[in-house]
Amino acid sequence: MRILSKKRLVFLLFGVLICQVFCTFAHAGRRTHTVYFEGQENELHVYRITGSKPGKTLLIVGGIQGDEPSGFLAADSYVDFSLTSGNLIVVPRANFPSILKRERQINQDMNRKFSDDHVHNYETRVVHVLKKLICESDCFLNLHEGSGIYSPTWESQIKNPQRYGQSIIADNNFLDPAKEGTPVDLSAMAEKVIEKINRNIDDPFYHFHFNNHRTGHADTPHKEQRRSATFYAADICRIPAFGIESAKSLPLEQKVRQMVDAVNGFMTLLDIVPQTPGIVLEKPRMQYMIISVNDSIPVVVGKMQRLKIQKGDTIQVLDVVTNYERGLSVNILGVGSQFNDLKKKVRIHASTRIEAKKDFYACGSVFLDIDDPVTAVPVEMVVKKTGTAETKTRPSKKDIQYKLTINSRRVVADNYSRITLTKGDILVIEDIVNTPQDPSGYVVNFKGFVGNNSFNSGEDRGYPIDTGKKGVLMPRYSRDKKGRHYHVLTTLGDKEVGKLYIDIQL
Repeated sequence: MRILSKKRLVFLLFGVLICQVFCTFAHAGRRTHTVYFEGQENELHVYRITGSKPGKTLLIVGGIQGDEPSGFLAADSYVDFSLTSGNLIVVPRANFPSILKRERQINQDMNRKFSDDHVHNYETRVVHVLKKLICESDCFLNLHEGSGIYSPTWESQIKNPQRYGQSIIADNNFLDPAKEGTPVDLSAMAEKVIEKINRNIDDPFYHFHFNNHRTGHADTPHKEQRRSATFYAADICRIPAFGIESAKSLPLEQKVRQMVDAVNGFMTLLDIVPQTPGIVLEKPRMQYMIISVNDSIPVVVGKMQRLKIQKGDTIQVLDVVTNYERGLSVNILGVGSQFNDLKKKVRIHASTRIEAKKDFYACGSVFLDIDDPVTAVPVEMVVKKTGTAETKTRPSKKDIQYKLTINSRRVVADNYSRITLTKGDILVIEDIVNTPQDPSGYVVNFKGFVGNNSFNSGEDRGYPIDTGKKGVLMPRYSRDKKGRHYHVLTTLGDKEVGKLYIDIQL
């Protein structure tokens, strides 16, 4: 047997010690970021955070329904964690297309596709990934917003047992484990977390309660939940699973803080020790885009800057840099895809604007300029009221203008001018141009039309308005109350900055 010298032995032991230290730090700070369906509309980002000490794994999913922003904003705050013990799997935006549209669903409700489902779409592919992640975990939290306020007893129309908000939902009181052992008391787990959440809620009216849906029972009123993610987790993967439901009616920051309190409470139960996340809800601000024209060397184009190109050029937005790192998309107005044009090659035939978004919040623009002759609409004399006196004025040349399409014909209309349509014409308010500020900061609202029925923000750019289809326009909001004279109101910070009058010939 070879005997090592004292000096060699010291070096060997020192090397082993250094290796152990580096391995410990590598394990403690290990984060992995996996992208599924990269470049597709349903691109899915999954983050795994591993603690320096082994422990249980908690899966956090937000944004499975896109009109519930507190869920994906809260989940997003856990991505940059460092953990002392235990593990996290975080899916902040399970349904990015529906987040961009701020709608509950696109093709199908993603949270109703976890049982046998034979309809194949992008929701199916995402659910397939989520199922695997659920069964890899020891506990699963699905972050939602619920209508009204849940109460075990009837208190009012807004607060009763049929409501969901301000509750932690489980599919049963107890969960039978996959192997032999004691059933898991789901109600006890939820009540411990609820106690911590309610400490930070001053008004008892908004306190959380445990909501047992009894999903698997024959007499449950929630049979549709048998197709949900939490029921799949409990019934197939045999792990504790909970839906966290903040009330939709509460302010966004309050809802996010409640979600974070709930997640932290479950992490404590599972002995997952983190650095507590900061909640960042500052206004999204774009800094610049990186754009390639005809596959050339990319250029940096700052917010509100203009990029001159030739008609027929192909542009590709390779990246957008904002004060946020995740939840970013771009929309090339009038020519791009329905959801996200980031990294896609798009051929441009007319001047347009690229709008950057953080989730569904517009946060900056870049302009693409080419020679694009359009049909100018003559400006009519309009009546503007100043106090009680009426004066006839023409709009200033520096006023904003409206870029429209009428039956696919491009038109530019001056501010406070009048457009005459024939009933049945299809009008699209593509954008506003000649603005002193970023057009994404304005709200352009066709009074009497709702572009997004699930979330009526008042912003109506980009929606086809069929003037002949029943139910599209609401006559009670027309200026004559008969459905013939409408107007488009443009505001900036709730202050009127423009109007466009729309007359419809019957």
